[in-house]
Amino acid sequence: MRRPLLLLLGLLLLQQGRCFEFVIDGEWEDEMAVRGDDITVKSYKVESRITSRFAHTTVRSSVVNSGSKAQSIGFNVQIPKRAFITNFTMNVNGIIFAGSVKEKTVARNLYAQARARGKAAGIIRANSQDMETFKTEVFVPPGSNIEFELHYQEMMQRKLGSYEHWLHLQPGRLVPQFQVDVYIFEPKGISSVKTVNSLGEQFAHLIKVTTTKDKAHVVFKPNLGQQRKCENCTDSGIDGVLSVIYDVTRDSNAGELQVSEGHFVHFFAPSNLSPLPKNIVFVIDVSGSMWGVKMKQTVEAMHAILEDLTMDDYFSIIDFNHNVRCWSDDLVTGTSLNVKDAKNYIQNIKPNGGTNINEALMKAAQMLVKATSQGLIDPRSVSMVILVSDGDPTVGEIKLSTIQKNVKRVMKEDFSLFSLGIGFDVDYDFLERIATENRGMAQRIYANHDAAEQLRAFYSQVSSPLLRRISILFPEDTVSDVTQNRFDKYFQGSELVVAGKVLPSDSGTLTSFTTAAAVRLDITLETEGDLAALDTELAKQQHSFTGFARQMWAYITVQQLFSERSLAPSAAKKRKITQRIMALAVEHQFVTPLTALLVESDDGTERMLADSPRDPKRGCCAGPPPTLPDPVQRAHTHTHTHTHTCRVNVAQCALPPVDNDPHFIIHLLRGNMDVCFNIDSTPGHILNLVSDSGTGLVVNGLLVGSKQPDKSKLSTYFGAISVYYQPDRVAVTVATDRVDFTDGRSNHSFTWGATADITVRISIVKNSHVSVVVNGNIRVMVLLHRAWKKNPVAVDFLGVYIPNDNQYSPLVHGLIGQFSREPEVSVYGVHEGDDPLKKEATMEVKGNKLQVTRGWQKDYRRDKKRGSSVFCWFVHNSGKGFIDGHYTDYIVPNLSGFLQTL
Repeated sequence: MRRPLLLLLGLLLLQQGRCFEFVIDGEWEDEMAVRGDDITVKSYKVESRITSRFAHTTVRSSVVNSGSKAQSIGFNVQIPKRAFITNFTMNVNGIIFAGSVKEKTVARNLYAQARARGKAAGIIRANSQDMETFKTEVFVPPGSNIEFELHYQEMMQRKLGSYEHWLHLQPGRLVPQFQVDVYIFEPKGISSVKTVNSLGEQFAHLIKVTTTKDKAHVVFKPNLGQQRKCENCTDSGIDGVLSVIYDVTRDSNAGELQVSEGHFVHFFAPSNLSPLPKNIVFVIDVSGSMWGVKMKQTVEAMHAILEDLTMDDYFSIIDFNHNVRCWSDDLVTGTSLNVKDAKNYIQNIKPNGGTNINEALMKAAQMLVKATSQGLIDPRSVSMVILVSDGDPTVGEIKLSTIQKNVKRVMKEDFSLFSLGIGFDVDYDFLERIATENRGMAQRIYANHDAAEQLRAFYSQVSSPLLRRISILFPEDTVSDVTQNRFDKYFQGSELVVAGKVLPSDSGTLTSFTTAAAVRLDITLETEGDLAALDTELAKQQHSFTGFARQMWAYITVQQLFSERSLAPSAAKKRKITQRIMALAVEHQFVTPLTALLVESDDGTERMLADSPRDPKRGCCAGPPPTLPDPVQRAHTHTHTHTHTCRVNVAQCALPPVDNDPHFIIHLLRGNMDVCFNIDSTPGHILNLVSDSGTGLVVNGLLVGSKQPDKSKLSTYFGAISVYYQPDRVAVTVATDRVDFTDGRSNHSFTWGATADITVRISIVKNSHVSVVVNGNIRVMVLLHRAWKKNPVAVDFLGVYIPNDNQYSPLVHGLIGQFSREPEVSVYGVHEGDDPLKKEATMEVKGNKLQVTRGWQKDYRRDKKRGSSVFCWFVHNSGKGFIDGHYTDYIVPNLSGFLQTL
């Protein structure tokens, strides 16, 4: 993780006979934003512009040395750890020091030139739970005026259903002009916004919030009297954090696709889904270093976490020191009795001994593997190991690289590892590597009075997994440089974000397709984003951050590249990733562990350096923000989405009727011709279309009649199509009013107004069609035709399309299935018929000579209302002679019935 910012500052500056010096001697005793005696802070202003979850914050302070002698004046700002500083400027008595981000080696070499001339330099490191500290100090003569200005950017992360923007306010003294402004613009709308502060209740009424549908403005502007700690105090009472908490309006589970300045950002945060069941092995360090407060707070947190388990969850507990013990050798359900027993077990743990992390994690993975092999784990459940530790391995395997390899070897692709490191004794870099490499994340838990709450808060983020195997894809040749777009899990209250560049196109919109697995359901969701509308809207907004999409893409890309870099398999790969990070950071002006902010005077002779240090215990300074849930998988430059259609030149299909009985079109590839026939049956009959006892697949269609006879003939149509897959006992019945699904254990029903995918890839496209993919290689598409409700005759009906490249067994048959083996067909003797528009001929097929008529028939796949014309030879008498046997041989007793051998 990228951790505390340090400043390498120094130099002795002589300008116009006036001396000011930038020097850091060591740690400051206080954390005030401005420090020093006899200093007047004329103004202190903070402004944040949050546009579409991306924040650009500016901190400005104007200070005067009002004393009678030269002195040091410090500028200190605490910023969120996940933020990137983008610039720092300083005006000292009219001399401007402007910042620019450069590769670290370049910046340090330039800085070293100044230092070599006798300039002083120092290093500041600062650690806190959520913030890191930017510090600088300038030694100036009396009467000097100094203006500081710091810029930083960050992407808002959604946790537990909201975004939180922190501003640490600590001016250090009373300020005549003190003001905080937070401007939020969310194009889809803001559903809620509130503020929370640790400044004190006396300031709560001074924080004003105004909102409209898509904008919010938070302002905090206390006067001198309101800033005082007490009525006659001369000290400022402003010392703490002001948080702005908000969420956005979501009108669709398909997500929100925004396009601006040639970049796109896709936000995905679905709700109203049932949680997936969980399988959790808690692995708890109980070595001697956990004695006391650490263990007490871990026990307190575990009690609350265990209470959250449900009957659908499976769990166990492993505690380890130099030995490894299991509360239960097998996963057990989250019953109240099991939870009570687990609590008692944890309560009685007495920390002592060494730390055998390797064996504990091996045992946890083996426990999940065993439960999987025994069929105990639901294939759609989420399996995870949650490790809580405060130290390095000291017993058993202690080589970190070997432990990392061992864990990766035993953790199956369906398992995730979450690492929680308590305190600063733990090797956090190692914990992060093993978590990231195994589809999880790491988080540092600070060993203080609220460590139990930190543990509980983390668990809350992963306690409700809603989706697995999420992919957010885009049509080919529409986007490039896409950030991670495949995710292992989505947890309730969080958000998945994908960004990239938009390629030039004649289209006015960009489309995304999201697929994911839910509880016994697979979903496919589609959303569109206008290519120009957002930029037009942003131009109207006075306080919006117009470059948000470009910077957000770079922000996400850099964070993910740091994660890839930490897992690079070779030095060459690591160097390649390093070069890309540096190039992006310089281009987008991000201070990272590989870049530095060189602050220099106009003539370039005087320089300062803002740098980023490594975290204690070898922790990497940078890495991905703690966005759940998985390892970084780089997206391809271009992605491709397949459409659910069956193409004329590769498929033989059953064509839906226009206004008469079911009409079939069979495309013969070898003969390069289409053959058509009707089935003249009666309402209530169920016709078998495909029957394959070898694969266990059957496709049947139920006939319904028109409302009344037309010209003494009652037309029939397909009113329901059933696809039944016997091995999994999965049945999908598509009717004109709904789509039903059963898997033998549960039943689901969807309207035609829904968009969803179901277990065996049953894709419902709103008011259009249903695509069914069985066993990965058999496809069926059912097309919906709506009739005018007031039509006295016509009814809603269905069309069926089944491609001939489906992989059946040799036993396949049925009205359509039999043509997976194309018969030999010849047509000759073409001549004029009774109808001058329809030629007649003789067809030889299966030893039969049939009189056929050539004409146009309708294919409704591309144009559902008008259809497209297909030229085919029509076989009369319900296909007699062209199909095996008689059409009545294909009538089955029920929608899941297989065809008897003909």
